[in-house]
Amino acid sequence: MLRVLFGLAMASFMAHCTSDKTAEKQGDKARPDYIIVIHGGAGTLSRQAMTADKEARYRAALDSALQIGESILRSGGTALDAVTETVAWLEDCPLFNAGRGAVFTHEGRNELDASIMDGRTHSAGAVGGVTIVKNPIRLARAVMEKSPHVFLVGPGAERFAIENGLDTVSPSWFFTQERWDALQKVLQKSDKTGDVSSDLADYKFGTVGAVALDRQGNLAAATSTGGMTNKRWNRLGDSPVIGAGTYASNDACAVSCTGHGEYFIRYAVAHDVWARMVYGGASLQEAAHAVIMKKLVEKGGEGGLIAVDKSGAIAMPFNTEGMYRGYARPGERKTAIFADE
Repeated sequence: MLRVLFGLAMASFMAHCTSDKTAEKQGDKARPDYIIVIHGGAGTLSRQAMTADKEARYRAALDSALQIGESILRSGGTALDAVTETVAWLEDCPLFNAGRGAVFTHEGRNELDASIMDGRTHSAGAVGGVTIVKNPIRLARAVMEKSPHVFLVGPGAERFAIENGLDTVSPSWFFTQERWDALQKVLQKSDKTGDVSSDLADYKFGTVGAVALDRQGNLAAATSTGGMTNKRWNRLGDSPVIGAGTYASNDACAVSCTGHGEYFIRYAVAHDVWARMVYGGASLQEAAHAVIMKKLVEKGGEGGLIAVDKSGAIAMPFNTEGMYRGYARPGERKTAIFADE
């Protein structure tokens, strides 16, 4: 398995290394007025398995999300507002595993997680296991700005949402037939094999996230997810964990991750990118690729990340077949799905 992963990772690295390096060159020039980078999850995304209609819908959704964030940044808005509104839009889009369209737990519920971090102040907010909050990323930001805490979970987080006037909905709001059918498929397989774990071989890590640099030079990162299909026992992944799935600091970079959360937690992936830059002197590209394409591959972890540094360079490495992703800066907007883009 590790040999296969390593081979896939190297192929993916070579396929999109050139485009990432082109994007990184911006960091050698004057810092752009703004930049926003997004992801909609990494996983087994191949051209052969995706219809033209489905590909078009995903590309349109990624472009719409970029428009949300770019419009805020272009008008002088903050990186924090840009990542909040962009991720909230992605949460409302049923194509992605976050908010409406989230995957189901073993018991048939949608349990949602999210986190956000302000690179200027190092303030952060996170929520886990919420079931009635329409936009978990807005709740994570409220935790950051309106509470003395960083991380709230379950019923307590939902009470905090209600007390602070955030939109709440019936759990049925998050239902989509595609995600329900995916759970039934996994349950049927476990009934036959006795294996109660998710089938990760075919699992698409559908987490969404955004990182941004604004005109004032401030960085921010946000991540949101429905977690893992068939997860049990109120499992939490890396998305709501500051330092694992999300990290931002103005002295280096902002990072949002997507992948097999247990590995991203164990190796503090988002923070590791920052640390390699600050303590080791690595560029954003060097740090991001070392973590995703080498360290995680060696450990057996699958996934990817998006990142932007303080100079406006970006990185979007992943060691899977594909990752929904895109970026926008003055005069340029791009979306991509597959490794050869």
